[in-house]
Amino acid sequence: MEITDLIQEDIVTVNLDDSLIDVAEVFLEEQVGSAVVVDASDEVIGIVTDRDLVIYGQNFIDELDRTAVNEVLAMSVFSVEPTVSVLELTERMREAGVRRVPVMEDGELLGIVTLDDIIVHLADELESQELENLAAVIESESPTRDADGTE
Repeated sequence: MEITDLIQEDIVTVNLDDSLIDVAEVFLEEQVGSAVVVDASDEVIGIVTDRDLVIYGQNFIDELDRTAVNEVLAMSVFSVEPTVSVLELTERMREAGVRRVPVMEDGELLGIVTLDDIIVHLADELESQELENLAAVIESESPTRDADGTE
């Protein structure tokens, strides 16, 4: 199965030169724990997470409002195309040690797939009570989305 059904198209982005405070405010406003980072040309540069802000932001604690997100961002982008299978995606996520993956086609950002999306999908597919319980926890902690995918 391809990942097309798992792609979240409602993508939260921040700019490479946004301050760490600005990024934290976006996370709070959008109720997310990560955002895709883009440059002035809207090219995907990477992903910044709430963990990045906490761990690496400590180095800039007295100047969070003046420190750009590029100071805490790993400048390598791990992404996949929408034709990747769920199995291949999970193998590649494991190898890269990532939980969130931008989905791109011909340089265009189509969406993002997260480990949580995969777990919820597997719970539905495998009809396991344990996985369904785990999926319910994940869904209760995720931003609310309508049936059409909008918040």
